[in-house]
Amino acid sequence: MSRFLKDSSTLIGGNVIAQGITVLSYFLLSRLYTTAEFGAFNRFYSYVEILIIFSTLRYELATPIAATPREAAAVARLSLILNTVFSVLLFPLILLLPKTWLPPFALLLPLMVFFCGTTRVYTALFNRFREFRQNATSVVVTSTTGVVAKILLAFKSLTHTVGLPLGTVLGQAAGNVNYLLRLRRLCLPRRTTKEEFREVSHKFSNFAKFTTPKDLINSLSHNLPIIWLPLAFAVPDSAIGLFGMALTFTFRPVNILNNAFEQVLYVRAAEKVRRKESIWHDIRKFILVLNACALPLFVVAFFIAEPAATFFFGAHWEGCGYYIRCLLPWVYVMLTSTSLMFFANVFGRQHTEFRFYLVLFLLRIAALVVGIVQHDFQLAILLFSVVSAIVSIALFVWYMRIIKEYEIEIKEQ
Repeated sequence: MSRFLKDSSTLIGGNVIAQGITVLSYFLLSRLYTTAEFGAFNRFYSYVEILIIFSTLRYELATPIAATPREAAAVARLSLILNTVFSVLLFPLILLLPKTWLPPFALLLPLMVFFCGTTRVYTALFNRFREFRQNATSVVVTSTTGVVAKILLAFKSLTHTVGLPLGTVLGQAAGNVNYLLRLRRLCLPRRTTKEEFREVSHKFSNFAKFTTPKDLINSLSHNLPIIWLPLAFAVPDSAIGLFGMALTFTFRPVNILNNAFEQVLYVRAAEKVRRKESIWHDIRKFILVLNACALPLFVVAFFIAEPAATFFFGAHWEGCGYYIRCLLPWVYVMLTSTSLMFFANVFGRQHTEFRFYLVLFLLRIAALVVGIVQHDFQLAILLFSVVSAIVSIALFVWYMRIIKEYEIEIKEQ
């Protein structure tokens, strides 16, 4: 457990620094950019989160469970090739689509998808070799560069309107450069044969068959309020901006922990499963400590949400606190369940997990339909959060059941 704590603290430390820089920057950015500009940026990023699913077909998630370093390198290179091809093809596709379907500065989407895709691949690869410090460093570089770029672009009249998305693209590019400078440390084989590409694409085909559609449905349903509601009825970008800011400041702290814990737990659990060792003690202790620390913080956040939001972002962000309160119960449940989601990959249960996310997608649509019928954006968000929390609880129960089944299996051997 000591190694787990060391690896986790390395990743959390890097994420805390990076996210701390980003969070503090919002004190200034929320005054340099309007709520409508943040709303347009949120729509831009929602499209990125959906498109990036296709870019690698989620093969990079197989890197930590690859049997050998050579196989891990083959998976990573396959993912990079898929990401490059998809990003290049995205340019002409965007030019063919109606402008009303896309947010402003849509041509930045392929660049953002490319850099986000490569970041995911390199993150998984460095995790495989336990180079957690490099991942932490890259997160800090990405965040710092992005923040500086957004601030500088805001003061130029020609770049102000594209400041938020362009700054984010530049930050992701800087993080990629940081990875490339450190890639030699992994001592990967110089080339991968076509036969090796075929073998890993077949061996880990469940990621393309089940994880990709599962993540697509999850990402699409997660971003439904931002993508669908403005099309369903006249929701201004300012309202989307308020909700998007609430999403950022409820999910960002949770993502710091989720990303760090999931990365370390994934590698640790995969190693123990390969050796047929028990994982129950580690997971049980993790859940108890995590929730004992998180619950008081979430309770306090719920009660101070509105005054804290207006103080930090400015008076014109009044109303953001309502969305924060709506999201907090769901985010609290998700804090634990998302940290364990890799178990579906470790035990090859992606097909069952896909069904959970399909149900979640349908429930979210139903929740938003109620809001649309009532012509009430706030009601739609409230119902959206409630059904999300319910499915997150169901997922957590299922992950624990998988672990118990594994424990019974190794005891019987």
